[in-house]
Amino acid sequence: MVGTPATPCTVSRASAHAEPRRNDTVEREQYDLMFAQEERHWWYVGMRRISAALLDGYPPRTDARGPLSILDAGCGSGGMTRFLRRWGGVTGVDLAPEALGLARMRGLARLARASVGALPFLPASFDVVTSFDVLYHLNVSDDLAALRELHRVLRPGGVLLIRLPAYDWIRGAHDDAVHTRHRYTRAELSAKLEDVGFRLEHATYANSILFPLAPVKRYLEHRNGTQEATDLWRPPAPVNRLLADLLGLEAAVARSVGLPWGLSVFGVARRVHPVESVALQPARQTVEVTV
Repeated sequence: MVGTPATPCTVSRASAHAEPRRNDTVEREQYDLMFAQEERHWWYVGMRRISAALLDGYPPRTDARGPLSILDAGCGSGGMTRFLRRWGGVTGVDLAPEALGLARMRGLARLARASVGALPFLPASFDVVTSFDVLYHLNVSDDLAALRELHRVLRPGGVLLIRLPAYDWIRGAHDDAVHTRHRYTRAELSAKLEDVGFRLEHATYANSILFPLAPVKRYLEHRNGTQEATDLWRPPAPVNRLLADLLGLEAAVARSVGLPWGLSVFGVARRVHPVESVALQPARQTVEVTV
């Protein structure tokens, strides 16, 4: 129960360069589990509140008229993609056909099969890009290349909201189950965003209330030789609501001064370079947004 249930259905197909390795049976089970838990599990409920606070606190400053154009890069089974529709029109991208099939079951239509490292969109196509628990994955061999791609498809003044698991020293059995390559610190994420041309607007940790329990859980896993586990078990309804409310209480602090520690790390970054700065990059083949 304690930890960061990073989304396997979102990350398992995120690759900056190549088609990733896969175990269809195991990963389909992860997708189905995510699909079942994403609406009500305390971690997702709380993280949606924090994400909403950050999106409202750091809006895009583009020349958009009307609803915003939003890309959810690594949409998985579509739970967060559907949530983002309150801010505008959302396009979801994932490389896993299983995940996209589940996203369609949520009533989502603007979907495309693609890697976050080679997005099938023209430069400056979106006002907002989100990436929730994608770039940490084992199959993302070059996170800077993926961040450059997210920067490329943003309009000048547009905003990237990114979330990743925090602190490599607390990786545990769940990280093995979802193929974690790396967990990030706030300073590391901030530096990478600036390295690819973003202007950092804000960075904060999240899920800080349960942070002290995570090292204990990881220690017990190592001591007992746990090889694979999931943090997606949902506790009884009263406990689930309490944990969701506790995590949701972090939203206001995360939006303002930021939290000094936590099991996840958020970054909010803005594209400030004009479109001409990417004019010499290789053209991407566009695709119709449907599956």
